[in-house]
Amino acid sequence: MPATILTDKLTPLIQFLDGLAQRAPIENLEQLLHESAITLEDVAEFARFGEKGYTRNLVRGGEWYHLLVLCWRSGQRSPIHNHAQSTCGVRVLTGVATETKFEKTPSGLLKAVISRDLEEGGVCASQDADVHQISNLQGAGKDLVTLHIYSPPLLKMKTYSITDARVEDYTPVIFEHVHGSGI
Repeated sequence: MPATILTDKLTPLIQFLDGLAQRAPIENLEQLLHESAITLEDVAEFARFGEKGYTRNLVRGGEWYHLLVLCWRSGQRSPIHNHAQSTCGVRVLTGVATETKFEKTPSGLLKAVISRDLEEGGVCASQDADVHQISNLQGAGKDLVTLHIYSPPLLKMKTYSITDARVEDYTPVIFEHVHGSGI
């Protein structure tokens, strides 16, 4: 795991996560993220962007969680996915995240059932078979940075297509940065 400089704002969150002995309930993650005063400045060393897609940057992890900073350029989005036996809580640190939730239709295809914008400080959560997509749909130069907690760590998930009934296994890439290394 990368070494992390804990700010006063991160300490309560890390203490809760390090104390987990089982999967965190979705309500607890939502409450923690709503009450948190964590800002982009608190996790700036993990804010690393990619030009080909959004990045998942590991801040800290344990047996029952991963704490990640996800960085999104304009137009970048996650695949449409579930959370495969993991609970996920998201807090927007800067920018505007668009969360779109989907459900299966009788034909086996997906349809969007709600889409909402989350501004700085906004929180959303999902788990298990919930199907959604996070996107940065803002204009050029409008970056999005989000803080994600996965409990237990989300190491595999299902991805879905909007154009057919295809469901695929997906292993998300997680970048580990060594503090002070510049990588």
